[in-house]
Amino acid sequence: MFEHVKALVFDVFGTVVDWREGIAREAGPFLARLGRQDVDAHGFADAWRARYQPAMEEIRSGRRGFTRLDVLHRENLEQVLRAHDIDPAAVGEAALNDLNHAWHRLDPWPEAVAGLTRLKRRFIIAPLSNGNIALMTNMAKRAGIPWDAILGAEVAQAYKPDPLAYLRTAEVLGIRPAELCLVAAHNGDLKAARAAGLATAFVPRPTEHGPGQTGDLGPSEAWDVVARDFQDLAHRLGV
Repeated sequence: MFEHVKALVFDVFGTVVDWREGIAREAGPFLARLGRQDVDAHGFADAWRARYQPAMEEIRSGRRGFTRLDVLHRENLEQVLRAHDIDPAAVGEAALNDLNHAWHRLDPWPEAVAGLTRLKRRFIIAPLSNGNIALMTNMAKRAGIPWDAILGAEVAQAYKPDPLAYLRTAEVLGIRPAELCLVAAHNGDLKAARAAGLATAFVPRPTEHGPGQTGDLGPSEAWDVVARDFQDLAHRLGV
């Protein structure tokens, strides 16, 4: 199995790291300092994340030129604050920038780093995330994520699920799409990767969206590999 695959690339937000808990952890004190203990930190995280795909769709559609995710996150943060009757200008630039960089400080799922370390013994491993280079680098440095390279949307100049995000990543690595495998907790991401000719591996993260999550609890198609977590993925790939 996977004899032809030379590199594994990973969705990051939700697959490698727990974005919801990480954002809520930092949003709670931020809101408290503003005297807004009435705003639920997890709800705030969800509202911020809900603007993620619409912001990228402006770029995928061609209505806007490529803009790195740090900039989109900051714009989305200001929108979320206004939706909660908080004036971003009154918050202050330093506090806004610090909270925006909470995306750089997300924690991996418990087994993720150990599993990636195993997988690295056999495969090139890299993010194929919509996160920008600085974001992915800072996250990896803080969390000890052992990437061989930092790849993804900013390198490809395309946001998933645009086929170019997958195809240009294979091109950058100097391999054929079939020699590249996307590992993700999101069936939609895998479907787009498969359509671009990549191999696919599904790893569920059933609490990514909190205890009431209803989507991506299991594979929606017969992906090339389905594993419980990254340690199980390493086992299934013979590492």
